[in-house]
Amino acid sequence: MGCFECCIKCLGGIPYASLIATILLYAGVALFCGCGHEALSGTVNILQTYFEMARTAGDTLDVFTMIDIFKYVIYGIAAAFFVYGILLMVEGFFTTGAIKDLYGDFKITTCGRCVSAWFIMLTYLFMLAWLGVTAFTSLPVYMYFNLWTICRNTTLVEGANLCLDLRQFGIVTIGEEKKICTVSENFLRMCESAELNMTFHLFIVALAGAGAAVIAMVHYLMVLSANWAYVKDACRMQKYEDIKSKEEQELHDIHSTRSKERLNAYT
Repeated sequence: MGCFECCIKCLGGIPYASLIATILLYAGVALFCGCGHEALSGTVNILQTYFEMARTAGDTLDVFTMIDIFKYVIYGIAAAFFVYGILLMVEGFFTTGAIKDLYGDFKITTCGRCVSAWFIMLTYLFMLAWLGVTAFTSLPVYMYFNLWTICRNTTLVEGANLCLDLRQFGIVTIGEEKKICTVSENFLRMCESAELNMTFHLFIVALAGAGAAVIAMVHYLMVLSANWAYVKDACRMQKYEDIKSKEEQELHDIHSTRSKERLNAYT
């Protein structure tokens, strides 16, 4: 029975709201980083195989260099938000009172209130950043949707000559002409390949992961705001208890002094 009560006490101290937000954040970041990385690798293969593009020699900033930069950014996002999720979980454990149940009453310090306010501000900035990432991730989804639509229309309409020019998406400069049309063999092979379909769906899943990260940030904001209100109320209650304890001690001292005076007067 003692072990059962201990388990119930431990389960009662878990910050479930922070736990749900952390799981959602990790799932969203994992989908975005994993699927985004593989989708970028598939994009490189499609550009090199079907659009016959090659890496530029030297330090020229071309589309392949940009893709490599995006991959490094993905590595940084994965590491940063793994640490940030742990920090938010730790903050949730402290604020919900799990430490209070295990080690007795704790004091709400000014540092604790500042940490909670700092996490609220930081999470709000990260939410705005993830909104930007979600909007940016929708661009390759739109590009691949256009390409998938052209492939579909080619099979539905016989004799249609549709072309896709990479210059209209800003992938290559205006001076370069990297265009592929439905009458070319490369276009037919690309539409029939599983790589195009896989890359398109990987970008869709990456977009869904970015959206899940946004929802997790909003969830964190609600949790942190509630925790901030809890810390504020606890601080007020702590001041009230201190004042009450001080007044009771003063009354006790006054009562003791009067009792001694009466005793001395009686003797």
